[in-house]
Amino acid sequence: MNNVVKIILAEDEPALGQIVKESLEMRNFEVLLCVDGEEAYKTYKIESPELLVLDVMMPKKDGFTLAKEIRKEDPNIPIIFLTAKSQTEDVVEGFNLGGNDYLKKPFSMEELIVRINALLKRKKNIDTLQTIELGEFTFDLQKQTLTHKNTTTSLTHRESELLHHLILHKDKVLERSFILKKLWGNDDFFNARSMDVFITKLRKKLKLDPSIQIINVRGFGYKLIY
Repeated sequence: MNNVVKIILAEDEPALGQIVKESLEMRNFEVLLCVDGEEAYKTYKIESPELLVLDVMMPKKDGFTLAKEIRKEDPNIPIIFLTAKSQTEDVVEGFNLGGNDYLKKPFSMEELIVRINALLKRKKNIDTLQTIELGEFTFDLQKQTLTHKNTTTSLTHRESELLHHLILHKDKVLERSFILKKLWGNDDFFNARSMDVFITKLRKKLKLDPSIQIINVRGFGYKLIY
């Protein structure tokens, strides 16, 4: 069961939702069917799925709004939009909000499965990438090291995880509350002060490349630019 891929399917049409759910389960996916955007977001927070299939037009919270919120927390989770909309501007909006693929209704299950497998393969390739070029540095996530020319510096586990999340959100704000809950367990005052200390340590270790900056966005979080 550990190899079963967990998918959230958000679809407010009961018949279609059930058909897609059963078809995916026949291919050994675990499918969590949600009937509106709010339920899908709550399920996402609890279940940690590997991929999202979102209908665009849903009650309570539409698919575009849901994707925008989830992208603030996870820039890499694959998102496929399902929609009856066919206007070019709708497709463009979907991609701009972080969608990886866009399937117009009516669609075939085989096409959906092919697209799901393609996105999962792409995500796996990203997840297994062990070294990341960070300006003049090479960051090895597995070894938890930063290498600048011939000098290698070790990072603590938390420094490494924090830097990795900053890189994933490059040029975007990494929200304080999100990263505190993700790495520290909660966003109370003492953990916030602890994170500030780790940010200071990372800045010192990255100072050999002046083009790399971790900017404090007051009241929101941090932004890595390079």
